[in-house]
Formats: sequence, C-alpha cells, structure tokens
Amino acid sequence: MATGTSSRLVRLEGTRIVLMHHFLGWQCRVRQLAVREGDGRPTPGMRPSLSVGGRALGAITVVLNRLPEHSLVPELRFIVQRTQEPLERWETAMRLLQGTYFQKPHAFSDELTALFVEGGAIPQAVLEAGACELAFEQFGQRYRLPCTARKLTAGEPLFEATYWHNALFNPRLPPGITILGFKPDWDRAEADPSPV
Repeated sequence: MATGTSSRLVRLEGTRIVLMHHFLGWQCRVRQLAVREGDGRPTPGMRPSLSVGGRALGAITVVLNRLPEHSLVPELRFIVQRTQEPLERWETAMRLLQGTYFQKPHAFSDELTALFVEGGAIPQAVLEAGACELAFEQFGQRYRLPCTARKLTAGEPLFEATYWHNALFNPRLPPGITILGFKPDWDRAEADPSPV
C-alpha cells in the first residue's frame, strides 16, 4: 500500500472515531441534564427525527445503552421487579441515573435502540428498508446519522438493556413489543458543528 493511501486511511479512521466519541459524549451530557434537571423526561437530543428513504416518520425516543461489560441490566431489572409502585420505581431509577451512570461515554455502545409496539407501522417500515436516518438536534448541536437497522431478540444484551430501561419509566409496557437497533454508519455521518 502506498504511503499516501495509508495516511488517508488513517485520517479517515481517525475522523470516524472522533465523530463517534463526540456523539457519545454529547449524548451522555444531554441525558445527564435530563435526569439531573428535567426529571428524566426525554429531551429533543434523545428524540431524533426518523426517516426512511427520505420519508419522515416522526420523532422516536432512543436509548443509549452501556456496553455489555459495563452493563447495569441486573440493577435495572431489580428496581423494576422490586416494586409495582411507579413513584418509588422512578425515584430509585433517578438516584441510579443521576449518579455516575452517564459520566463515562466510552462505556456506551454506539448502537442506539428504541422500543415499539409490536406490529407498528414505524418498525415495519424501518425493517423493510433495513436502513434509516436519525437526525438529532439540541443545544445548537446537530447530528445526521445514516443507520442500518435490525430487530433485536430477547436475550441479546441490547434488547434486555432497552426493555428494562423502558420498564423503569413505563409501568404499562405492552405485552407485544419490538426493539430495534440502529447502528450508525460513521463514514457517512455528519455533525454541525463538526468536531473534526
């Protein structure tokens, strides 16, 4: 491989990594503020606009999940199963999430997830296309993330993390659910302002 080609590949790989880490750090800050100052309510930075093939499908709430080696799924499950009292569950979840939960962006996966009612039009459209775009915006920062999409299955770490995270805040989860994973294509992703 020629030296010029090698240096271009290194620059491209570096750009991908910088953009991904910048996005994860931004997501952690957005979520930290939401749990510390907004009672955990989803903010615009947690609710990207979803489009498939250029057609807008609306905003969805996505979960930022820890990598399996940093997972707190047993703790999330314990909080949910310990009590059926929504206020007590919410207060316990807030204590967990307001602490150090979002302080280490490198502990999180870049594959975002979202929970839908089974058989809904949005997950069906996303799965038929196999790809989509998520557009995030908050605090003057924007990201456009082209993503591949997949349906997660029960038992997968990201499925379990998403399910129990949602159960913390929604005591009435429907019995039939679909959880999708959205894996950004960092080669085509854009940020404004850009970190690179």
